[in-house]
Amino acid sequence: MRLVIVYREASEQRMVVESFIRDFKFQTGGEIEAMSPDTREGAAFCRTYDVVEYPTMLAITNDGTPAASWRGTLPTIMDASGYK
Repeated sequence: MRLVIVYREASEQRMVVESFIRDFKFQTGGEIEAMSPDTREGAAFCRTYDVVEYPTMLAITNDGTPAASWRGTLPTIMDASGYK
């Protein structure tokens, strides 16, 4: 399982997202991949998973299927930890 948060660094959500990533790692030991929609890789990811709101967090299975998504808001650490 892979956890990915897509957000724009130059936005008002930056501090919230970065704090969430840091707190998630501290509380669960799990990693969350941060991705910008403004990079080539990030834009391709957004097209693939139809990401149009930021921040968006996706839990993606090993075969690339989304298992869960939170669009425009972040889940609780407890909710997300079930996908680490």
